[in-house]
Amino acid sequence: MQLVSLLDKMKMEHLASQLETVCEQAAKRDLGLKEFLAEALQTEWNGRHLKGVEGRLLQARFPWVKTIEQFDFAFQPSIDRKVMRELAGLSFVERAENVVLLGPPGVGKTHLAVALGVKAIEAGHRVLFLSLENLLTRLTRAKRENRLERQLQLLVYPKVLILDEMGYLPMNREEASLFFRLLCRRYERASIIVTSNKSFVDWGEIFNDQVLATAILDRLLHHSTTINIKGESYRLREKRKAGMLCPHPEPKEDSPELPVAVAGDIAAARKKEEL
Repeated sequence: MQLVSLLDKMKMEHLASQLETVCEQAAKRDLGLKEFLAEALQTEWNGRHLKGVEGRLLQARFPWVKTIEQFDFAFQPSIDRKVMRELAGLSFVERAENVVLLGPPGVGKTHLAVALGVKAIEAGHRVLFLSLENLLTRLTRAKRENRLERQLQLLVYPKVLILDEMGYLPMNREEASLFFRLLCRRYERASIIVTSNKSFVDWGEIFNDQVLATAILDRLLHHSTTINIKGESYRLREKRKAGMLCPHPEPKEDSPELPVAVAGDIAAARKKEEL
């Protein structure tokens, strides 16, 4: 068939594979030539877009794929949904701004970071996800092997760089310096999304240098949105639902939540048992 041959030459594989279906649907809907052409080209575009998304998802190296729609905002009411909607619109990516997600373990920081990364991928952007430990391993190894410049260029290329678990492990002086160099390269050029369990006042401990920490925060926060999540861990909630954790620990005699009269009664009963 000449049409299939032409589609193959033009590398329109998605339309070629669905040509019969597209033609049947066009006939049923009695589409004109322009409408049929638009339908056919849309089919090819949809196929290419989906293939591109799948490829960029693999390149991003997400630990798993999560979306904004899957996030339980009712469980974390401290999060401003309006702010998240604005971030999901990706204007921060277009302006090369940063996002910082702060909060204790298990509150959904990584979920939100990945979800924003998925949105960016669907919009056609390159994204890379790294734990801070993996990032520092890459940079220190590259420096040791005299290819640091090449590695920095590779890490500047993604439109969105997600750095997970900032603050779980302190950095030495060399690691902190390498992180600062990367931050400077991406400053006002491309976006960074950071998750951390430490408040900004504790970042001096992360970098083992208060002056360097101040310089890093200055660049990271200059154009940024910070979301501070205050809530319970999702993982602990699931364990509690499964009965693996007590919903409320039993109060002790000297517990400040225990009424004084009740504490006295417990003490008196124990004294009688001893007698």
